[in-house]
Amino acid sequence: MSDRQAVATLHSHLEATAELPLRAEANRWIGEAQAVAADLVDAPEEVVERRVGHVAELLSHVEETGHPAADEHVAEARTLAERLSGCDPSD
Repeated sequence: MSDRQAVATLHSHLEATAELPLRAEANRWIGEAQAVAADLVDAPEEVVERRVGHVAELLSHVEETGHPAADEHVAEARTLAERLSGCDPSD
C-alpha cells in the first residue's frame, strides 16, 4: 500500500467510527484525529510527513472506545499513523 493509500485508509477507519456510540473522551480524541487525517488525504507529501505524527499522538490517548468495532478501527488507524510517521509504539 502506498503512503497516499495508507492516509486515505487511515481517514476511512476514523470516519467509520463517526456513527458508532463512543465514550465521550474517546470521541473527542478520535474526532480531532479524524479532522487532521481528513486534511491529509489531499495534502502534499511533506505536510503528511509532518502532521501524521499528530494523528498518532491523538490516537495514543484512546484506550477503549466503548464499542468493539470502533476499537478495531482505532487500532488499525493507530497502526497506519505510527507507520506513516515512523513512530515507535513502544516509546
